[in-house]
Amino acid sequence: MVDLNIAYIGGGSRNWARTLMNDLATCPDLNGEVRLYDIDIEAARINERLASIIWAQPEVCSHWHFRTFESLPAALKGADLVIISIQPGSLEQMAHEIAVAEKYGLFYPVGDTTGAPGLMRGLRSVITYAGFAEAIAEYAPDAWVINYTNPMTICTRTLTRVAPQIKAFGCCHEVFGTQIILANLAQEILGLEDLPTRDEIHVNVLGINHFTWIDRAEYRGHDLVALLREYIQRPGILHTYTQEQVEAQSNWFYDPCQIKFTLFQRFGILAAAGDRHLAEFVPGFIRSPDELFRWGIIRTPVSWRMEVYKESARLVEDLLAGRETFALRITGEEAVRQIRSLFGLEDFITNINMENQGQITNLPLHSVVETNACFSRDRVQPLVAGSLPLSVHGLVMRHVANQEMIIEAALTRDKALAFQAVFNDPTVNLPIDRAWAMFNEIGFPDEW
Repeated sequence: MVDLNIAYIGGGSRNWARTLMNDLATCPDLNGEVRLYDIDIEAARINERLASIIWAQPEVCSHWHFRTFESLPAALKGADLVIISIQPGSLEQMAHEIAVAEKYGLFYPVGDTTGAPGLMRGLRSVITYAGFAEAIAEYAPDAWVINYTNPMTICTRTLTRVAPQIKAFGCCHEVFGTQIILANLAQEILGLEDLPTRDEIHVNVLGINHFTWIDRAEYRGHDLVALLREYIQRPGILHTYTQEQVEAQSNWFYDPCQIKFTLFQRFGILAAAGDRHLAEFVPGFIRSPDELFRWGIIRTPVSWRMEVYKESARLVEDLLAGRETFALRITGEEAVRQIRSLFGLEDFITNINMENQGQITNLPLHSVVETNACFSRDRVQPLVAGSLPLSVHGLVMRHVANQEMIIEAALTRDKALAFQAVFNDPTVNLPIDRAWAMFNEIGFPDEW
């Protein structure tokens, strides 16, 4: 049994907080206190009340106390672990940034990681995360820090840039989705009765968040990269879509794998993220809604995100009022497993975002990269992934440079540098005067 103090920055979360509660409630060998801190203190207090209802259920097999804190230093002091899961700015800000980009002919399916809106979101995030880094370094210097916020790379890198002594890493499940695709491929081609679990699909991961790549994949001695190479040559696997076909899916997160598989066809290495994200990292895809539809991609409207936010609030109200019952479930997230490993209860390997210590040999040291890492007691050891092929390296390195420029621009309040990063993005295919107009319309903060 391990007793922990967890500081949760963004503890008023309406979605991820419930996932964490669920996973802690079903883990019998971790106990302790979760300290909820949020700029919306009422939202944190609601989660505190929700936790008390969850832990009253008879099937819960752990003992956790959730408590709201009004100040960040108080929440952090003496914490063993810090979790950060926030919304950098309002959804209204996100809607504005995406709408301005669309006005200039740039149609981003997600808009939270890269491209004009993603980098401007990153600019805001850096200032917030710089404050987190300073507070963690002062009040919880020995704590492990797990970041879940997008833009993942920029946020995680800001923590280690501002306070290099912080033990921080970032988690994302995009690679999980690619492992599931490979599991389905193995089942179909190898004629397996049961679908392999994700843990049985062994992959070598290298790249940056949402632009991660797999150059080796194996299932019980079978080379899945070779199987995929044969698979995409089948008639009809690579094809185009119509708007009607995409909209008929009724799924804002539909992943047709056409961008992923076509990049694999042309570069010989598999992109390990959803097509909605991949479209925002490489040229050509986001120039019109019709082009996105052709590849099977539909843009996720921010209005839908706003409605989900409201619906989440309504669900919590129903749970608190007893109109709904919180059903414990298997979420597929790895936070609790990582925590168990860090505090000596198991060892395991998974993909994370962490400072480059040489695990990717041809990306800059200290930039945040995504590779596999081995978790054990008080240790996260990134595994050597090797080097990116030169063709893919050129694509990835451009984004690494832009992310570093955005962090530097925010920390030094350098508007010119921030614009240079946005203009250098491969999807911002605009004349420099129109790019400058778009950049200013999106809005570099006046107070800077």
